[in-house]
Amino acid sequence: MGALDTEEQAVVDTVRDFVDREVKPRVNELEHADVYPEQWIEQMKQLGIYGLAVPEPWGEAPVSMPCYALVTAELARGWMSLAGAMGGHTVVAKLLVAFGTREQQDRYLPRMATGELRATMALTEPGGGSDLQAMTTRARRTDDGYLVDGSKTWISNARRSGLIALLCKTDPAAEPAHRGISVLLVEHGPGLTVSRDLPKLGYKGVETCELVFENMAVPADAVLGGVEGKGFAQMMKGLETGRIQVAARALGVADAALEDSLRYARDRESFGKPIWQHQSVGNLLADMATKITAARQLILHAAREYESGRRCDMEAGMAKLFASETAMEVALSAVRIHGGYGYSTEFDVERYFRDAPLMIVGEGTNEIQRNVIAAQLVKRGGLDRG
Repeated sequence: MGALDTEEQAVVDTVRDFVDREVKPRVNELEHADVYPEQWIEQMKQLGIYGLAVPEPWGEAPVSMPCYALVTAELARGWMSLAGAMGGHTVVAKLLVAFGTREQQDRYLPRMATGELRATMALTEPGGGSDLQAMTTRARRTDDGYLVDGSKTWISNARRSGLIALLCKTDPAAEPAHRGISVLLVEHGPGLTVSRDLPKLGYKGVETCELVFENMAVPADAVLGGVEGKGFAQMMKGLETGRIQVAARALGVADAALEDSLRYARDRESFGKPIWQHQSVGNLLADMATKITAARQLILHAAREYESGRRCDMEAGMAKLFASETAMEVALSAVRIHGGYGYSTEFDVERYFRDAPLMIVGEGTNEIQRNVIAAQLVKRGGLDRG
């Protein structure tokens, strides 16, 4: 692919082989039963996928952001839910590496690298959506820590993640509001209830839950980095990773839809010739492949910007916006190419069509991405043409 060195390309190839060998043959069965893919998660642990963002001395095989994005795309090509099962985990790992105290890093990162401890992040609230500064979840100071009250929703892997990076207000009176927001590293315990699993159109197998905090006691050293009021900026940096990851999920879904469509268009005949030779189908395939290629390049561009250490919220937003819209369009085109079979639950195509919308609304809606892109364009004075 040209974006990775030989060692990192081997990582991507290993994940691709795992997906083709283990996931593809059985994914429909598990997806329609809405079964948690325990065996595949264990194999992902053994492959080192949960440690891709954890460097030494806590982990063994960290990879670059371009490599991580392509690993994510390969997992999503098999089943988008598998990429979702490690997405928030990676964001939390990167938050700990970038902002955690040494004690926090030593406590969590070694177990996160092996997948023994899995992590997720809790941002969205039932009434808040993308307006994070308007959150109502509060952490009140006590003599030996905090008492947390509030609720969060759309939290993936909430039941199976032992660590939650919770965005909450530690100083509700702060002006501006973001200065009163902190990230607390919360483990399951008294006062935290996973109230229900949310029913979903797609993204099956992996649970997405509501969390309720009622006077949950959290120790003082749970504040990420040890200093209150830094949480909003910390999480905005984390969302750069999250949005690249969601863009890569969309790329994987689109890749799978194109693969299936190409195979079907070569094998299926009508009016005496393979259907790809009919201009209407050939045009769909050409547009699908062109947009997928463009999405891949946008994702790799954002990933390289991240790797450089530069701020990349605009680039990550562009990648997430374009890749997710592309996945939705490509999934619909795949249904068109398959005709009636595209609407059948016996084929994978209808799953892509149900999974694709999540990337449009998840990790900040595409409407929010456009706001971020526009604001950064004005702030930077246009696009960098270097």
